[in-house]
Amino acid sequence: MDDSKSPDSPGVTQLLIQWSQGDEKALEDLLPIVHRQLRRVAHRELRDERIGHTLQPTALVNELYLRLIEQRHASWQNRAHFFAVAAQMMRRILVDYARAQVAIKRGALSPRVSLDEAADVGSSPAFEVIAVDAALERLAEIDPVQARIVELRFFSGLTVEEIAHVLNRSPRTIKREWRLAKAWLHHQLLGRSSA
Repeated sequence: MDDSKSPDSPGVTQLLIQWSQGDEKALEDLLPIVHRQLRRVAHRELRDERIGHTLQPTALVNELYLRLIEQRHASWQNRAHFFAVAAQMMRRILVDYARAQVAIKRGALSPRVSLDEAADVGSSPAFEVIAVDAALERLAEIDPVQARIVELRFFSGLTVEEIAHVLNRSPRTIKREWRLAKAWLHHQLLGRSSA
């Protein structure tokens, strides 16, 4: 693989800077380079969804591209910053999609279902996405840094070192905060499911 095409290369940062300065060609050159990692993140985000899920990795990445294109005047710092913003956008897309699915299952545009079928709605992946999002929102109120670390690690797949760079913290601190945040979220989500 050509190093200039690697998502870790300085070429990505240069393209991001050119794009933020209004160079539309830079965006055209950037998207194929970052596409593989964005699809990998999208695939990871959707792997626990039911078979036949209507939002597939390609559709998620395409929706992300549409939202990224609107960020013409973003001041991109580097590759890690780009993937951090992409992670936030991907999270919003997934949550918006989950909320739409829940609305449909609750009656908007859907046929009547039996009580047995309705009982399955509360355990659907859409509810899980919404629950994780709500827990992350609560974590952000308590500890915004931990919430940001979870978002960067979980939604964009950044490494500990990349997160440390983005947040200007040591990798050791990021590892510790990641462990604490995971434990807190696990407790929150486990408590929700047993309630």
